[in-house]
Amino acid sequence: MHVITLENLSYTYPAKRPAKIERQALKGISFSVQEGEIFGLLGPNGGGKTTTFHILSTYFPPTEGRATVFGMDVARDPEKVRQRLGVVFQSPSLDKKLTVRENLRHQGHLYGLYGADLKARMDEGMGRVGVRDRAGDLVDVLSGGLRRRVELAKGLLHSPGLLLLDEPSTGLDPGARRDLWDYLKELKDRRITMVVTTHLMEEAEKCDRVAILNEGTLVALGTPAELKRQIGGDIISIESPDAEGLRQQIEQKFNAKVQQVDGILRIERQNGHEFIPQLVIAFPGQITSVTLGKPTLEDVFIRQTGHRFWTSGTESLS
Repeated sequence: MHVITLENLSYTYPAKRPAKIERQALKGISFSVQEGEIFGLLGPNGGGKTTTFHILSTYFPPTEGRATVFGMDVARDPEKVRQRLGVVFQSPSLDKKLTVRENLRHQGHLYGLYGADLKARMDEGMGRVGVRDRAGDLVDVLSGGLRRRVELAKGLLHSPGLLLLDEPSTGLDPGARRDLWDYLKELKDRRITMVVTTHLMEEAEKCDRVAILNEGTLVALGTPAELKRQIGGDIISIESPDAEGLRQQIEQKFNAKVQQVDGILRIERQNGHEFIPQLVIAFPGQITSVTLGKPTLEDVFIRQTGHRFWTSGTESLS
């Protein structure tokens, strides 16, 4: 069952003064999200992941194309879609001057929950995220990790079938980040579908499937393992005082495809450890350093776009 379906989804931000130039943030992307999976939207700033998140959360409708959630069109039936959604925003949405319990109670009221039912849901939610003993504490005194747990409890209070999380580990230390993902895996076991936006490769690796976005286009889609298999070998990275000259020489001598990315030469090669000695012998004095590694999702991004993940995109709103 497809919980989410995007068909040629596009969005253009209207012109703003003084430049008065429209910006197309999404350019006809299409994919689906299956029930019970953790689906990652991976991309740099300006890639389009946050714009996609905003459309799915019914914050604004697409300019062109169509997005459906549980078969309902997000533009035509936003209120019905919201009833099935839980949303955890990148920016904190908790009232810091209220207690944990009060934040959850007010969230329940927004969904028409009251009395014993609401109390039971609040108690269960706080227990699941491990903050039941902090129910009477003001949010203002909680650590970043505890606040993120409360955000999760808040987003799950009305038992949604789909949970949207925008950069959920923002501001968390490594331990809190691990706790967060352990809990997301528990939610997956309960057949809750999740869409996670992230710019962190290690987080994308934990997703069942990943859509990689760049400059509003979908450049890769699949499981992390499937995407890395596209590389078809090891990654050799070479530094040289004359990178372009060395690139041409390697291609001529070994008939190998060599990419130059930010001044670093990059070669995809089966059994790369056997090829490195040949390079060093063939070009003495021209190689400053050489490293060997297994393919990563960033390597997939480089292959598709020709540049590194962190150097692409210029907009803070993506």
